Amino acid sequence: MGDVSNPSLSPLPSADRPDVTTRLRDALLGASFTADGLLELLGAPAYAALSRSETVPALRATRGDTPLEVLVRLFLLQQPVPHARVTDVLPVDACLETGWLVRADDEVAATVDVRPYGGPGGEDWFIVSDLGCAVGGAGGIGNHAEGVVLGVGGASTTLAGLTVRTPVSAALDLGTGSGIQALHAAAHATRVTATDVNPRALHITALTLALSGAPAADLREGSLYEPVAEDDAYDLIVSNPPFVISPGARLTYRDGGMGGDDLCRRLVQETGERLNPGGFAHFLANWQHVEGEEWTDRLRSWVPRGCDAWIVQREVQDVTQYAELWLRDAGDHRGDPAEYQARYDAWLDEFEARKVRAVGFGWITLRRTGAAEPSVVAEEWPHPVEQPLGETVRAHFDRVDYLRAHDDAALLESHFTLAGEVVQEQVGLPGAEDPEHVVLRQNRGMRRATRVDTVGAGFAGVCDGTMSAGRILDAIAQLVGEDPVALRDRTPAQIRLLVEQGFLEPA
Repeated sequence: MGDVSNPSLSPLPSADRPDVTTRLRDALLGASFTADGLLELLGAPAYAALSRSETVPALRATRGDTPLEVLVRLFLLQQPVPHARVTDVLPVDACLETGWLVRADDEVAATVDVRPYGGPGGEDWFIVSDLGCAVGGAGGIGNHAEGVVLGVGGASTTLAGLTVRTPVSAALDLGTGSGIQALHAAAHATRVTATDVNPRALHITALTLALSGAPAADLREGSLYEPVAEDDAYDLIVSNPPFVISPGARLTYRDGGMGGDDLCRRLVQETGERLNPGGFAHFLANWQHVEGEEWTDRLRSWVPRGCDAWIVQREVQDVTQYAELWLRDAGDHRGDPAEYQARYDAWLDEFEARKVRAVGFGWITLRRTGAAEPSVVAEEWPHPVEQPLGETVRAHFDRVDYLRAHDDAALLESHFTLAGEVVQEQVGLPGAEDPEHVVLRQNRGMRRATRVDTVGAGFAGVCDGTMSAGRILDAIAQLVGEDPVALRDRTPAQIRLLVEQGFLEPA
C-alpha cells in the first residue's frame, strides 16, 4: 500500500488487525455512537454546527460522563479523555497497541477522526479521516498538510446521493479519499476496486470499510485509470476527483495537478471504454467558462463515444469568487497577507492566461449505450433538488431509451400517466378570466417546473394510462373546436418534452 508516513500527519492505526477493528466497532455501536445517537445527544443545532466547522455547541453538549459523550469528545471532537474513563467504554489496550489511540500520562487521544455515518438502508457506518477533517473539512482547521485525507463533506454526500444503486458485479471508485463512495458501492456491488494517488487515502479507506463492517475492497495506488488493467471494465464507476482548477498541485485532496480542467476532461473521456454495456459513471467536476466558447459545447466534447450523458451545471462562480473560495478552504486567508495576495494573483494569472471568465461546478453522468446516436443532455439547474437522486438519474436514462425508440406516430399511439407529486399552477393577473400561462411543477427529484399551453395542461391532467395520446388529443380538439389533425401534428413535441423531463411516464 506504500509509505503512509508523513511527519506533519499522525501515524495511522493498523489496517491488519480485523479482530481489534471488530471489537472497536462493537464498542462504538454499544454506546450508540451512531448518526442517530449523535443527533439525539447533540440536538439539531449543535449537530448542524459541526458541518460549519463550529465545535463549541457540541463541546457544551458533551460535558457529561456517559459513554456516548466520551466517544464524541474522543473521536469526533479530538479532545483528550482520562484513560480510566475510556477503559469502561473501549478495548483500550488493543486500541493503543494497534494505533487507534495514543496515551500521554493519564489521558488518551484519538489518532484519527471517526464520524458516524448513516447508510441509505439504515446501516451504521463509520468514516475514518485525518484528525480534524471529519468536521468542516481541511479549511475548517487550517490544515495545510500535504496528503491529508478529508472525511464526510457536501461533495461526497452529493455524489453518493446521485449514484444509481442497482446490484452490480464490479464497481470502481476513482480517487477514493476516505472511502465513502467505496463504502456505498460495497452495499450493492459484488466486487469493489478503489484507487487513489495518495497511499494514505488507501490505508484510511481500508479502515473505513473494516470499521463499518463492509467487505474489503481491492485497493490500488495511482492516478485516474493507471492502476487498473486496460481490459478491466465495470458496471459502475464513481469519482469525486481533485477537480479544483488551481495554479499548481499544493493539496492532494483537491488539486489535480493538470492544467485548467484537463483532469476532469481526461477522467470523463477515458471512461467510455471502461464501462460495461448499460453501466453508469458518476462524477463531480469543475469546468472552465472560456471566452468565446459555450460551456455546453466544451462539456459535450468530453463525452466519450458510445455513451449517453446527462450533464447538470449546478453553480457558476466568477474567477475572483472561485479563487477566494479555495484560498479560504486552505486557510490562506488567516496567514501572511503578502503570501495570500501572491497566491490570489497566481490564481488570476492562471485564469487570464487561459481566457477563463468563470468556473462551473456540477454533475456528469455517463451510461454506456449501443444506440447509433447517443443522447447528450447538458443543462443548467441551480435550483433545489431532492436527494437522493439515484432513482431520478436512472429514470432519466430510461426515458432517453423510450423516446429514442418512439417517433411521433408511436408517441400518439402510446399511453401515459402523470408522474406522482406533479401540481399545476395558473399564473396571471388577479381577477383575470384566463391565466397568462400554466406551469406544471414537480415536488420531488429535480423539482422541475415547465410552462405548458392549455392543450398541454389539459392533456397532462387526463393522462391516467387508459387512453392513447392520440385519442386524448382528439377529445381535446373536439372540446376546443380545433382541427384534430393539426393538433396531432403540433403536440408530439410538447409530449416529448414532458416525457423527457419526467412529468409524464409511459404507462
